[in-house]
Amino acid sequence: MDTGFDLRKHGGVDVFLRDCPTRAVLELIAGKWTMLVLVALEDGRPMRFAELRRRLDGVTAKVLTGTLRALEREGLLTRAVYPTVPPRVEYRLTALGREVGGLLQGITDWAQANVAAVVAAREEFDERAARPPAAVE
Repeated sequence: MDTGFDLRKHGGVDVFLRDCPTRAVLELIAGKWTMLVLVALEDGRPMRFAELRRRLDGVTAKVLTGTLRALEREGLLTRAVYPTVPPRVEYRLTALGREVGGLLQGITDWAQANVAAVVAAREEFDERAARPPAAVE
């Protein structure tokens, strides 16, 4: 499938190509829990696991653990372990994480400002879809 101009031939990447490494980054960032973790940490304040879990209503410990590990692996957050009993662990965004967190905060703000319009459009669509098709004369 031709996706147009192939930037790889010119030293760049092309997100529309299946083997483009940018896709893996986008897949990570686009995940629901990833987005929420990045926005929750976007203010720069470190958070502990339990605090993040309370903030992200509905996330399981397993999913949050996997999300935090993936973000740490990709360089978007740091995990600091303090030698206390029990050990205290804090998560904080890196500069790279703060950059994408700011972008996601903008998307979150847009979603909150436009949720009523989206819900209205969804309801209108569902009403149209539920109507029987009009007879053609």
